[in-house]
Amino acid sequence: MKNVRFTSWVKVYLVMLILCGLFIASCKKSGQEQPSDKKENQTKNTQPSTNQGEKETKSAIAALPIKLPKPMFVGTPTNIQVPNLKKPLGKPRPPFYAPIGTVNVASGKPVASTDEEPIIGEIEYITDGDKEASDGSYVELGPFLQHVTIDLGEVHTIYAIVVWHYHKQGRAYFDVVVQAAEDADFISNVQTLFNNDIDNSAGLGIGKDMHYVETAEGLLIDAKGVNGRYVRLYSNGNNSNDLNHYIEVEVFGKPAK
Repeated sequence: MKNVRFTSWVKVYLVMLILCGLFIASCKKSGQEQPSDKKENQTKNTQPSTNQGEKETKSAIAALPIKLPKPMFVGTPTNIQVPNLKKPLGKPRPPFYAPIGTVNVASGKPVASTDEEPIIGEIEYITDGDKEASDGSYVELGPFLQHVTIDLGEVHTIYAIVVWHYHKQGRAYFDVVVQAAEDADFISNVQTLFNNDIDNSAGLGIGKDMHYVETAEGLLIDAKGVNGRYVRLYSNGNNSNDLNHYIEVEVFGKPAK
């Protein structure tokens, strides 16, 4: 009887040892997995959301508020025989995006010209906001190479320039060169933003840009964020005559920091 009781206690003791061993092993396993879970949670909390980053990037820019004039073509556009002529896009120009806060910094700014006595109109028309091709909205400068210069008043970071020469008829203007500089004499740090002078007749270098036909959309030039206070635009007649015309020039930018 005594041996039986002793054997029963031994069995109970062994069972308790086994249960304690299983409990300790379970605790160790749980303790080892916990840091891994914590690290994973920290990774999830600290990593930025890709969608949120893309949303913030997109919200930092906006389409430029370019208001277009009414198309004013009269009759059927003639077949323009001009070398290196860009084909019409055949559809509206896509929006141009720039940092939020970019505006037309040329609005109402003073303009100087190589032709101080225009044949038609006033130099001030170029920045007065009137983009229509009707009489009284454009300025006609003398023949051959002429240029106009807009003073923005201070140095700006320039993202785009839009120029309307004369869009009542389908014309292509020659030696269209657009530059930006920080000094009024255009001597140092001159940035050439557009140049379709194919034979260097303007003396500013041979351009790689194409001739184009004037439309109500105007010519939009990507200025790529250059800094400048002065914007100068050259032209050297057109395929219809030797005169030079400007309706409006808009310069989209922000004051340089």
